[in-house]
Amino acid sequence: MIHLLLAVIYLSFISLGLPDSLLGSAWPVMHIQLGAPMSWAGIVAVIISIGTVVSSLQSDRLTRRLGAGVVTAISVGMTAAALFGFSFSTSFWMLCLWAVPYGLGAGSVDAALNNYVALHYASRHMSWLHCMWGLGAAIGPYVMGLALSGGAGWAMGYRYIGIIQIALTAILAASLPLWRVHKGASASAEAQSAPPLTLPQVFRIPGAKQIMAAFFCYCALEQTAILWASTYLNQHKGIPAETAAGYAGMFFIGITAGRALSGFLTMKLSDPQMIRLGQGIIALGILAMLLPLHEYVTLAGLVLVGLGCAPIYPCVIHSTPDHFGADKSQAVIGVQMASAYVGNCVMPPLFGLIAAHISAALLPVYLLAILAVMVLTHEALLRRTGHGV
Repeated sequence: MIHLLLAVIYLSFISLGLPDSLLGSAWPVMHIQLGAPMSWAGIVAVIISIGTVVSSLQSDRLTRRLGAGVVTAISVGMTAAALFGFSFSTSFWMLCLWAVPYGLGAGSVDAALNNYVALHYASRHMSWLHCMWGLGAAIGPYVMGLALSGGAGWAMGYRYIGIIQIALTAILAASLPLWRVHKGASASAEAQSAPPLTLPQVFRIPGAKQIMAAFFCYCALEQTAILWASTYLNQHKGIPAETAAGYAGMFFIGITAGRALSGFLTMKLSDPQMIRLGQGIIALGILAMLLPLHEYVTLAGLVLVGLGCAPIYPCVIHSTPDHFGADKSQAVIGVQMASAYVGNCVMPPLFGLIAAHISAALLPVYLLAILAVMVLTHEALLRRTGHGV
């Protein structure tokens, strides 16, 4: 029964990734048909991010009251409804309206699933499950690309993913009895948790500001690449929009393969070493995107950027207790996630303005600037906490 539930959770993580890359891959066509400026994709992304913040902050209360299985099923159902809402939208304001349940559903299911797996399964499953997220995120642009190249249009691309989400909602509803396994483990973990720290107390911890800045930069880089890679390929490299939508999935191929491999590499390398390795690979990928060579070099660069991103998120989270102590790690991780959401809200829309008023060709330069700040703040964190290697 436990293994059957784990299979359901794996499917849920694939489903969690499926919608994440749809907006970026479809936007080159969507904004023209909806009569919206290119930079307005950032507005939709901000609304989704705000919804994600709100639902993530409420996930603990909801999970205690309803249980992780019910929260996950409801959240996936909300996401499915939002995807169908996107597919029937005929104006930009309708996209903004449906972005609200989109974000609320995504935040709840992400928080509930990650917490449930952390409580009830071995740590290796977390790595593989996030690989499943990458698989779903890589499939999304290809589904959208097929819809565009086949003449069905971007609306049908959203509808196809919505149908998959509805099927998963039914599977989750049928699996609810399985979610009661290890019910007592949650109570035990809660009983052993340290007293919560206030925000000012967290800020006063040595290294807290540095890890927040580094995590802000990582998530800003990842989300900017996700949202604008298709536009970059279309407008700067001259790749047709429907082809660019599929090519944007190369980033997710890199991040998925990287997360599968990083689990093995952590047996030999420390968390700081893994983060530095990832940053170096990202730099190589950005360099490949900058070079005026064949489009396949640019695609290889996208793969490398994704590959470099792969170990950073899990290793930053995993290293937090080492840097700050187990008694403070929960509070620090909460603030890290808040800084990540701020990065998601601010930095991709900012590049949208740059692309609209200057050029989408500046995407690699923008990513490189974010990467430089990430490297500096992470190295400052290591010096501050005495964990440099």
